[in-house]
Amino acid sequence: MKKLRNPFTELDGYNCFGCSPANDIGLKLDFYEDNGEIVTFWQPGQDYEGWFNILHGGIQSTLMDELASWVVFVQCKSSGVTANLNIKFKKPVSSSDLKLTIRGHLEKMIKRIAKIKVALYNSDGECCTEGYIDYYVYPEEIARERFYYKGVDAFYAEE
Repeated sequence: MKKLRNPFTELDGYNCFGCSPANDIGLKLDFYEDNGEIVTFWQPGQDYEGWFNILHGGIQSTLMDELASWVVFVQCKSSGVTANLNIKFKKPVSSSDLKLTIRGHLEKMIKRIAKIKVALYNSDGECCTEGYIDYYVYPEEIARERFYYKGVDAFYAEE
């Protein structure tokens, strides 16, 4: 498993809820590449509950959407925006779970739409939530001009 670098932390004002380490109320996700998948790990808590000891479905969706954006950065070698989220909640996720694992990969590209499959696993390895997320992917030159994308190599450069 190879840790990916977050090149956006070098930007003034960068405050992504999902992956900025400086966002006090954010998720502070780190990402890894593992056998063709992008992976992140996260520990929930009571602040993210929807019901007693149950992780809010919107937070689960956010975790999966953020993971999908990193699939676009690394596997599509560009940047994009969410076009569609299709999330299936299969099993409740405890807000006291010690380590959630979120994994995803690019299934296929249809024109400029990346079809990404993402799954969220509890600490017992059970798939609790799965999603199919469509991302509109910009041409790399537009991603560089408008969305601060520095190219795929920036995710692998030494920190």
